[in-house]
Amino acid sequence: MVRILRGLAEKYFSDDEAVILLLLLVVATLAVVFFGAMLAPVIAAVIVAFILQGLVGKLTGWGIPESLAIVGVFLVFLGVLVGFLFGLLPLVWTQVTSLAGEAPRIFREMQSYLELLPEQYPSLVSIEAVNTVYQEVTSEAARMTQWLVSFSLSSIPDLVAILIYMVLLPILVFFFLKDRALLLASIGRLLPHQRPLMAHIWEEVNLQCANYVRGKAVEILIVGGSTYIAFKLLGMPYAALLSLLVGLSVVIPYIGAAVVTIPVAMIALFAFGWGSQFIWVMVVYGVIQGLDGNVLVPVLFSEVNNLHPVVIIVAVLFFGGIWGLWGVFFAIPLATMLKAIFSAWPVKEDLPPPPRAEEG
Repeated sequence: MVRILRGLAEKYFSDDEAVILLLLLVVATLAVVFFGAMLAPVIAAVIVAFILQGLVGKLTGWGIPESLAIVGVFLVFLGVLVGFLFGLLPLVWTQVTSLAGEAPRIFREMQSYLELLPEQYPSLVSIEAVNTVYQEVTSEAARMTQWLVSFSLSSIPDLVAILIYMVLLPILVFFFLKDRALLLASIGRLLPHQRPLMAHIWEEVNLQCANYVRGKAVEILIVGGSTYIAFKLLGMPYAALLSLLVGLSVVIPYIGAAVVTIPVAMIALFAFGWGSQFIWVMVVYGVIQGLDGNVLVPVLFSEVNNLHPVVIIVAVLFFGGIWGLWGVFFAIPLATMLKAIFSAWPVKEDLPPPPRAEEG
């Protein structure tokens, strides 16, 4: 056992930089696990600044002064944030409360659909199974409705914290953009002066994660915006809420699209019934998902190493179990970062065995 561990250490940690980098990764992971909630605005600001830095770099590449590019990009970000807080968010909240009010009618219609299943497929579905499913769904819906009713009173401290975060976030993003070089230089002074390994891994991680995160931001805007326009044209109720869900679902490949299809199909069914309008909604939704997976994703992520579906599922389960909803949201970027680190990690090649002496 000791020989095996010594061999692994010589193979993967023969470089002093590799040991230092491993310690840094462990410390960063522990800091996020134990202080993630406290540092949530800082972490969010780092991610947003990371996304916006690509746009700043493009503008400076076109000859625009860096200070002007930073101010322009920050003003665009501020406009998007204000539009989300005072435009999209109230609309989504209104549709959520409206959907909660419509829940009793929706569940009555769902019950009528479910009661037909034992008559049409008696060998597959029993009336007891239908009643069990209906009771579980209605009880869960009742709990959600009760939470919505009590939300305004019980969550006032959370709302105050969110408002504070919304003020801190733009301030932190601005300083991360403005003083990026200064902050990176300060961090660099804490590291060894000669660090070719860290520089190589940082370049690989920066390339992979920057392309992925920025591409996902663009993908969310395109998919969510096109879904909202299509649903509004088709007269789909709760278009803003559903388009937000569809846009955010692209963060989790395969799983997100499968999960969000259920509310889209249910609301379309209860709004239009079994008819041509329902079919049109599902066809348009399928076309958007197909164009996203076969056209938009290859264009946006041509330089990013694709993750295997099994890796995606494991990453979602692992990081979701550690950090809850935020872990699910950032599971794929974290998995992409780890893959980039493993790809660039130095591995000492095993020496071939010495040639055997020929017998005389």
